[in-house]
Amino acid sequence: MKVYDKLIRDRIPEIIEASGSKYEVEVVSDEVALEYLYKKLGEEVEELLSDKNLDEIADVMEVLFAIGKKYGYSEKELMDKRNQKNISRGSFDKNIILKKTY
Repeated sequence: MKVYDKLIRDRIPEIIEASGSKYEVEVVSDEVALEYLYKKLGEEVEELLSDKNLDEIADVMEVLFAIGKKYGYSEKELMDKRNQKNISRGSFDKNIILKKTY
């Protein structure tokens, strides 16, 4: 038996079952899920920093979308806000490092 106590994607139980294994899960409130989502975000960011690949970027995005959804924001609203900030403040494409202001 392996103990996890972590938030998982919705289809993981059926994937575990299809593999012939058994599992135990608990469905929690949005408030509790948010705590687990923030822990999951840390895990996914660590994996991204280690593996630096598209799968890990997508995992970080999925957790961020899930956090946004818990606060009542749709993926469209999040993407619209991202686009508004890109227009008003720019993105990070030019690799500019601010050293000092005077």
